[in-house]
Amino acid sequence: MKFLRLVLVACAFLVLAALVVTALALTETRVRISALEAERSLAETRYGPIEYMSWGEGPPVLVVHGAGGGFDQGRVLARAIGGDGFRWISVSRFGYLGSTMPEAPSTAAQAEAFADLLAELGVERVSILAMSGGVPPSLKFAEMFPERVDQMMLLSSAPITPFSPVVEDRPIPTWMYSALLGNDVLYWTLTKVARGPLAEAFDGRADLRVGLSNDEELFVEDLIDAFLPASRRVNGVNNEGAAVDPAASYDLESISAEVLVAHARDDRLNPFEVAETLATRIPKTRLLAFDRGGHLLLGHHAELRREFRRRQAE
Repeated sequence: MKFLRLVLVACAFLVLAALVVTALALTETRVRISALEAERSLAETRYGPIEYMSWGEGPPVLVVHGAGGGFDQGRVLARAIGGDGFRWISVSRFGYLGSTMPEAPSTAAQAEAFADLLAELGVERVSILAMSGGVPPSLKFAEMFPERVDQMMLLSSAPITPFSPVVEDRPIPTWMYSALLGNDVLYWTLTKVARGPLAEAFDGRADLRVGLSNDEELFVEDLIDAFLPASRRVNGVNNEGAAVDPAASYDLESISAEVLVAHARDDRLNPFEVAETLATRIPKTRLLAFDRGGHLLLGHHAELRREFRRRQAE
């Protein structure tokens, strides 16, 4: 009987702890959602509402986030690589946060939605800063609307057709990313007790974080936090395969913008071969290859920032 009582007490404690964690997670998630909704704007496009945030003054730059992101992740990227002196337009792609998920959410449809957003804002021509999963729709936009793109900086580019969606040696199995980004309580808990493993999952591994500048450390921390609310990003994550859909073709040779492709050879999320292909097929492209840096290009943000600002000044 004594053992049974101990088991019941332990179970009761675990249930209570789970309830407390759930309550704390959902409370913080609601606060996060309220803050995002207060910051965002919505633009009507031919596919439905698209969410974005715009700030700053200067040449307009469309910033396109990677997988698991939203306009808030784009803001983190813009601050890390671009900084002040630009009019930033950070957009949430299809299925992320408050942006629509149309019936046929192809990269071509996403490009048309970008065009509708810029038209509503009265912006005729932009530069583009895109990372990872944000690269395929940015390429399609530059292909379909060449008159509207000045320059592009493409970081850690995600696979496009004809690459396979399967990437070997990812830090965790691909299906686990959807699991992480489908449960707010699970993701919030991991941000409190397992930030190191979370950083590893996003290829911010420990050996790459040794000796990082304060700005880059803050970038990694902000990136981890910017995945909450996780449940409002899972539809977008599940749509990342649109970039390698056999029906999606890319006429990269027709892109007229000047393009900088930056990629690390040790990227464990997106293969370096994608960058090599883009550099080979897009006419006015320069490849900036790093031996180390991982998917987040850690250790190279200052160089990328200088490169971005130099190109904008030309």
